[in-house]
Amino acid sequence: MAVRTSDFSRIYEAYPEKKATLYFLVLGFIALIIGSLFGPFQALNYGNVDAYPLLKRLLPFVQSYYQGLTLHGVLNAIVFTQLFAQAIMVYLPARELNLRPNMGLMWLSWWMAFIGLVIAALPLLANEATVLYTFYPPLKGHWAFYLGASIFVLSTWVSIYVVLDLWRRWKAQNPGKVTPLVTYMAVVYWLMWFIASIGLVLEAVLFLLPWSFGLIQGVDPLITRTLFWWTGHPIVYFWLLPAYAIIYTVLPKQAGGKLISDPMARLAFLLFLLLSTPVGFHHQFADPGIDPTWKMIHSILTLFVAVPSLMTAFTVAASLEFAGRMRGGKGIFGWIKALPWNNPAFVAPVLGLLGFIPGGAGGIVNASFTLDYVVHNTAWIPGHFHLQVASLVTLTAMGSLWWLIPNLTGKPISDGQRRLGLAVVWLWFIGMMVMALGLHWQGLLNVPRRSYIADPMVRDAGAYAHAALPMVFNILAGIILLVALLLFIYGLFSVLLGRERKAELAEAPVPFAEVISGPEDRPLVQAMDRIGFWFLVAVILVVLAYGPTLVQLFSNLNPVPGMRLW
Repeated sequence: MAVRTSDFSRIYEAYPEKKATLYFLVLGFIALIIGSLFGPFQALNYGNVDAYPLLKRLLPFVQSYYQGLTLHGVLNAIVFTQLFAQAIMVYLPARELNLRPNMGLMWLSWWMAFIGLVIAALPLLANEATVLYTFYPPLKGHWAFYLGASIFVLSTWVSIYVVLDLWRRWKAQNPGKVTPLVTYMAVVYWLMWFIASIGLVLEAVLFLLPWSFGLIQGVDPLITRTLFWWTGHPIVYFWLLPAYAIIYTVLPKQAGGKLISDPMARLAFLLFLLLSTPVGFHHQFADPGIDPTWKMIHSILTLFVAVPSLMTAFTVAASLEFAGRMRGGKGIFGWIKALPWNNPAFVAPVLGLLGFIPGGAGGIVNASFTLDYVVHNTAWIPGHFHLQVASLVTLTAMGSLWWLIPNLTGKPISDGQRRLGLAVVWLWFIGMMVMALGLHWQGLLNVPRRSYIADPMVRDAGAYAHAALPMVFNILAGIILLVALLLFIYGLFSVLLGRERKAELAEAPVPFAEVISGPEDRPLVQAMDRIGFWFLVAVILVVLAYGPTLVQLFSNLNPVPGMRLW
C-alpha cells in the first residue's frame, strides 16, 4: 500500500540527507549511462570495426573517435565515480553516527558538481575539448572545460568538510571513544583524496586555466604530467574505496553473515591513506627528466599498495565463508553454494571482486620498472582499467542500488526487478571479462591504446592484422555490454519511477554488518584512530616523494604552445 506524500515528507524532514544522496546517485548514474552508450563504439574500434560514421549520423556533434573516447572517459571514469563517492561516503557515516550532515554544504557540493559538469560538457559536446579525458598539455582544450572540471572536482572539498564536521561533532559527544568503522573509513578516505587532489588543483590553477585563458603562451608538458599523475594514480583509490566500504560493511550482511575483523578493515584504509599518493612516477617510466632513482622508489611504493587489497581479499573471503557456513554450507567448498546467489546486491560486488583479481595482478605488471615497458600505452592499460573501475567499482555501485534505493525512497524492489538485476550484473561481468581478455591480449601484441585503429586507412594497410583473433573478443564484449546497459536502464528507471512507497523501507537502518572481532579498546585500534597524526605522516611521504623532483622541474621550465589534433 502506498504511503501519503505528507508521510514521506516527514521522513525527508527527519533524514534530509536521503534526498541529497539520491540526487548525487541519479546524476551519477545518468552520466554512467550516457558515457557507456559510447562504450560499444569504443569496443568495436578495438574489434577493427569502424562504427563512428554511424554514430556521426545519429549524433552529428560527435566528430571523431577521439571525441567519443573523451566523452566516454570523462563521464564514466570521472563524473560517475566522483558522484557515487560523494553519495556513499557522506550518507553512510551520517547514518552510522545518526547525525544530520550540514545540509547547506551538502547541497552546495551537489550544485557545484552539477554546474561544473554543465560548464565542462559544453566544450566537450562542441568538440572543443577533445583531450582524451586527460589534462595532458600540449593537447589544449577550451577554457570552459578546465574551469568546469575544476569546479566539479572542488565540489569534493565541500564533501570533505561535511564528513569531517560529522566526525568532529561525534567526537565532541563521545570523548575518548574509538571512531565507528564506517565513519573511520570515510574520514580516512576523504583525507586521502584531499592530499591526492592537490596535484590536479595545482596543475589547473598554475597552468591549465591561465594557459587556456591566454594569460600565458605555453606550459611545460613534463611538469603538468607530473602534477597530473600526483592525482592520476590515487584517483584510482578514490574510485575504489567507496566500493571497498560497501564490501566491508554491507556485503557480509547481504551474504547473511558478519565481518570477520574490524581492525583489519581499518588498517587497510589507513594503508591507502599513507601509500596511495607517493606512487605517480610509475606512470612516467618513459618520461625523460625524472631521475630513475625516484621512479624506482615510486615503483616500490606502488607494489606496497597491493598489501591493503590483499588484506581486503582475505578479510572479505573469510567473512563470506563464515556467512556461507552460517547458511548451512558444508565441506571445503559447500559454503560457496550456500551464499545468496539470487540477490543482486550480493552477486554484483562478488563478481566485481572476482574480476578484480586479474586486474590487481595486471596492476603489479604496470608498476614494475621493467615489465611496464612491455605494456606501456598499449591496449593492455584500458583492459586493466576496465577490470578495476568498470568491473569492481561499477558492479558494486549497481548492486548497492538494490538496497540503497528502497532505503532512500521507500520504493520496493519487485521479484521481477530483482531477477532483471541479476541478469544485468551477470551480463556486465561476462562482457567485461571478455573485453578484458581481448584488450590485454591486444596489448601484448603491441596494439596501442587511445588510437583509432579502425580508421579505414589503417585497417586497409593491415597494420594490426596480427591481432585479428583478440579483436573478436572486443566485438563480442561490446554487444554483451550494450544488452546489459539497456536492461540496466530499464530496471533502474522502473524502480525510480515506481509510484508505490513504503515508509518502513525508508525508515529502516542501513544494513551494516555486525563484526566478530570488534574494535574494542585495543592499543592498535587506538593508535590507528589518531587520524590527524597519520594524515601528517601521509603529507610528509608525499613531500619526500615529489618535492625534490618538482623543485628540479620548476627550476627548469620548458613551456611549449598548445595544439589541437581533432
